[in-house]
Parts: sequence; structure tokens; C-alpha cells
Amino acid sequence: MQRDIDCIFCKIISAQVPAHVVHEDQTTIAFLDSGPLAEGHLLVVPREHFTRLSDIPAELAAELGAKLPVLSRALKKVTSVEAFNVLCNEGESAGQMVRHVHFHLIPRRPNDSLGYRWNAGTYPAGKAAELAAAFQQAIASHGR
Repeated sequence: MQRDIDCIFCKIISAQVPAHVVHEDQTTIAFLDSGPLAEGHLLVVPREHFTRLSDIPAELAAELGAKLPVLSRALKKVTSVEAFNVLCNEGESAGQMVRHVHFHLIPRRPNDSLGYRWNAGTYPAGKAAELAAAFQQAIASHGR
């Protein structure tokens, strides 16, 4: 199993650094974020070190994803919220601070002031069709 000796999440996984673990199994560990955006903010992390979501084998991604509904139901029950965000940042410009794939489950409450920018735009004529074709080609050639 891949590990990075300098990675804080790898250190948590190997119990070198303490964490408030809420779930762990062969492939996944989930624990409370030490710098929570809201009470109950969870991190869901694969035990194996991968820097990017795009590098994870499909089988591991499926196992990791299968934990999200269970953990989200627990999050809602424990924090008494009806809403939450699931967030995965890949790369520094997307806000990834720890270079180990992880998902944030962030409880949300009305008027919690956390905010989220969603600066929606539009495509010029023909651009959406062009992008869709490029995606289809990329998936067919090496996306599986």
C-alpha cells in the first residue's frame, strides 16, 4: 500500500498522529477535520496515498464512494442538519491543501455564513457541443 512519509493523512492512517476517527475499514478512514468549517465536518480518506482523484483506480473510487451515503446519514443524525456539502479539491488552484485525496462532508445550516461562490456562465454557440465531443473522445480513449 502506497504511503507518503511526509503526508499528514498517511500519518493519521498509521496512527503516528492522533485523530478523532469516526469510521475505518480496509480501504477508508473517516475522521473529524481538525480545522472544521462547521461542527461535525468530516474528512473521508482512502488509506492508500493518492495525490489526485484522477489517479485512483476505479475499484477504490467505488469503495470510497460507497462510504459517502453511510457517513452522510451519520453526519445528518449527529449534527441535526438537513443539508451538507461534499467537496473534493484536486490541485493547489482548486484549494487542495493536503496532497492526499480526501472528501469533505461539511454540515450546513441556514444563514451559517460559510458561503459558496457559484459564478455561473454560459457557453458561446457551438462550444458546449465541442466540449461534449472532446469529453466523449477522452473517455473512449483512456477514461476507463
